[in-house]
This record gives sequence, C-alpha cells and structure tokens, in this order.
Amino acid sequence: MTLRPRATLGRVLDDLGSTLLEVVAGRVDPGRSVGGVVIHDPLDPPAMPDDALVLGVGLAASAEIADVVRAVAAEGAVGLVLRVPVDIDADVRQAVTEEGLVLFGLTRGASWAQVAALLRSLLALDDLGGVDDQTLAGAGAGDLFALAGAVSALLDAPLTIEDLNSRVLAFSADQERADESRKETVLGRQVPERYLRQLEQQGAFRALYSSDRPVFLPEIDGAELPRVAIRVRAGDEILGSMWAAVKEPLSAEREQAFVDAAKLVALHMLRHRAGADVGRRLRAELVATVLEGGPAAGDAASRLGLAGGPACVLALAVPGEETEPSSAEADLQRVAGAFALHLAAVHPRSAVAPVGGVVYGVIPLAGDGDGADLRAVAVAEEFLSRIGARSHVVVGIGGVAAGPAELPQSRADADRAVRVLRTRRAGSRVARLTDVQISAFLLELGSAMAAERRVPSGPVARLAAYDRRHRSQMVATLRAWLDAFGDVTAAAAATHVHVNTFRYRLRRVGEIGGLDLADPDARFAAMLELRLRAMVDQHPAGS
Repeated sequence: MTLRPRATLGRVLDDLGSTLLEVVAGRVDPGRSVGGVVIHDPLDPPAMPDDALVLGVGLAASAEIADVVRAVAAEGAVGLVLRVPVDIDADVRQAVTEEGLVLFGLTRGASWAQVAALLRSLLALDDLGGVDDQTLAGAGAGDLFALAGAVSALLDAPLTIEDLNSRVLAFSADQERADESRKETVLGRQVPERYLRQLEQQGAFRALYSSDRPVFLPEIDGAELPRVAIRVRAGDEILGSMWAAVKEPLSAEREQAFVDAAKLVALHMLRHRAGADVGRRLRAELVATVLEGGPAAGDAASRLGLAGGPACVLALAVPGEETEPSSAEADLQRVAGAFALHLAAVHPRSAVAPVGGVVYGVIPLAGDGDGADLRAVAVAEEFLSRIGARSHVVVGIGGVAAGPAELPQSRADADRAVRVLRTRRAGSRVARLTDVQISAFLLELGSAMAAERRVPSGPVARLAAYDRRHRSQMVATLRAWLDAFGDVTAAAAATHVHVNTFRYRLRRVGEIGGLDLADPDARFAAMLELRLRAMVDQHPAGS
C-alpha cells in the first residue's frame, strides 16, 4: 500500500484562495479530492480524469456556463473555474445546485497559464520525494534567480527579490557592482536589522507597500548607492518586494519595465510558496503518521527515509508563557526550521515537523542502548547551545526504536520527558525519560487526580485545613523538616524560627495530622502527598 496524499478542494483554497481563486457559487466540501486539471475546449473535449477541476477559458455567457456545468459534472468534475466577474443567473445557480459542482472565480490580472501551472504543481506533489529539493533548490527557487538576473539586465542594476520579512529569496549575479550593505544582505540572505529599523523610521515600507509604482530612496545610512524598490503583489496580497541598487532614478522606460517585471515575479513567488507550503504540510503529515503508528506508518517511514535501522524521537517545546496564538505559531515554525537545519547537518535522513504544538524530530542512530541515547542528548544540547539562552526551548528524548513500529513508543517517552521539563523553573533543558521517570509518574498521577477533581487526603490535608482555620504554619513546618532530612536545626533556620519553637510546631504536626514521624512509611506518604497537592494546585482540571 502506498500513502499518497491527494489534493483536495480545501487544500486548493488554502493555498490559492487568498490570491487567485474565490468561490462564486456552490458549496465546497473541503475533503473532496481533486484528481486533475483540464482546460475546457468545446471543439476538442479533453479526456476528463475523475474529480477534475475544469478551467473554463473564454466562458462568459450565463447560458453557456450552465450547459458546461452540466456537461462537466456528468463527467465527474468537482469544479469549474471562470474569469471574474462571473455572470450567474437562475439557470446557472440551478445547474450548480443540481450537479453539486463548485464555481470558482479567477481573480483579475492572473493568467490561465498561471493558475493551470499552480494547480498542477499542487496535484503533482502527491509524493514527498523531491519536494524539498524542488522547493529549496530546484525549479521554484531557480526560476526566481533567473528572473532576478533578467530584471537586473533590464534595469542595469544589481537586484534582490525579498519576502515580507526582508529575507532574500533570490538575487542577480552582478552584486559586485553594488555597495557593501547590499553584499552584506546577500551573504546573510537577510536585510540586516539596522537597515530595517532605518527604513521603517523613514516610512520606506509604508510608501513601498501602498504604491503600484517603484519607490526611489536616495539616501540610506551605510549604503553608498540609492535604492529603487517595488512591491510584488498578486491580487490583493502583497508577497514581497524587489530592490535595485542604482546610481540615479530610473528612466520612464525602465520604471515601466520594473512594474511589468513585478507581475511576473509575483507568479513565480506564488508557485514557490504553494510548493513550499504543500511540501511542509506533506512532511508534517508523514511525520505525524509515523509517530502515531498504524498500517500506514511503515510506508510513511519509507518515504521519509527512516525505514531501516534504529532511530529515536526528540520532542521540542517552549515552557508555557502566555502568548498570542499567532505569535506562538510563528515561534513554533521558527524553532522547527532551525531544528530541521541542525538535524540535517547531523544526519541527512532526519525528519522534523511541528505536530500539535510540539516540534518532533526523528533521527536515525547507529547502534542502540545507552550509547545511542547519549548521542541523542549530545545532538539536542548542541542545538540548544547554538540557538542561545534567548530561547527557552526544552527537549525530551525518547527511547531508541529498533524500527518504525517502535517510534510511537519513543514519541510517548519524549512527550513524557518534555512535559517534566516544561514544569521546571531551572535545571537541565534536555532529558531522557529515564532521567525524569519518577517526576513523570508524579505528574501523571497529579493530572489524573486533577481531572477527577480529587484532592489528596490524609495527614497533610488535615494540617492544611488547620492552617486555614488558624493561620498557622503546620504544612510549612512539615515540609521544611522533611526537606532537611529530619535536621531540626537546619529546618528551623529555613523557616526563620528558633529551634525550640520549631520543635514545638513539629510536635503539633504529629498531633494535629495524626502523623507518626518516626515511621518511614508515614514520612514517605507525607512527602508524596505534599508533592501531589502542589501538582494539583499548579495543574487544575482542564489545564
């Protein structure tokens, strides 16, 4: 059996709906498969694959649209794409309703060749093999570099193509003609922060993104050459910008060439983004399939290159500081990207994907046992040292899996370890489950009690009730004594009272709680009850 994720109407709208397509009639079933893309030709009807999306090139009259809706629906099509504005009358609505087909509108300014290429790219990405290469170093990225060179030749100026975060997606080959600030940007593949702050203060981005025409920036501190920039837009969505290092403002002819080039670059950026988004989503789905186990896990592991030899799962998470969902998601994606780069350097067959708010990495290992575990710890610690103290990421490491069938258990171990690390305020940021197993058991017991709204009962509960009624310190006295291993002097110092006062309180602890402090089992039970009460307080039901 082969795991082949198919494109669906929901996925098509997710990737292209904000820029190219809009639903103009019919009800979208997000899970409905899309089996192919065909162009409607009444003189030479194409072979129609199952669940096809039909491009209605040249269709405009409502009567003709209604006839085509019925004809393509009879062949099993799922949707018909028409150029906006779409002439929809009662007959068209009736045909759409009766046939269960969806009418899409193609936005103004987008070409049929563009939408056909993008849709076919989405449908072609049903096999993960090659997705990353195509996205990062193959056709999509290569086209952008070729375009950067072509636009540079038109303007006779070194050029960069950048995304909305001022990351360099592509650049022309003539950067030796630019200044040092441009060379620094190209080498770092990112506009340096000091220039970004200056451009923001000058209002350069505001002017750039609000205009259809190029914006000339005569002076930028640290830059020897002026800049001329233009936004790259598809429909109503701004995708990024192009920046040329020039000696003077562009002539009218070159300015118009820059405007026209921005439209072409938008098409390639859309295709690049669609491929990258689909590739990330496919990889995340395959990693999730491997970690969850089941009949498809073996095939998913094969497609990820993880079918042979031992491996283990690493779980990365950020201790729970309250942040906006969008910020948390962005942080998660940044961590996932950085971790993927790190593991790729360690082992090319590693796989990384964010799943359910946690970033999981699966890394092949040589051998098994403690030695392999320790190698995984070293990989995690090196990653944390590279990203620095500014990040509060913690890493839980699962046991070594002999094969794909054992990876779900390794994932469960990693989850349990990372949960312990997330509750700690200090200490190690990397742990195997074997390092924190008792803490994991206690957390799970505390969570189970909280979920059932159960509060530990026993001597400590009686002491806590007495403290509430009398504003006393019986629980604190017991905790200090247990923490000091029965050393009354040390416990008295920790609670800032005289030794005799502490002895008196300790005697009252035994009387009020019904606790025999000479009994080792009673002491252990009291310590466990103290720990569980703290966990229930920290993690109430539903948290």
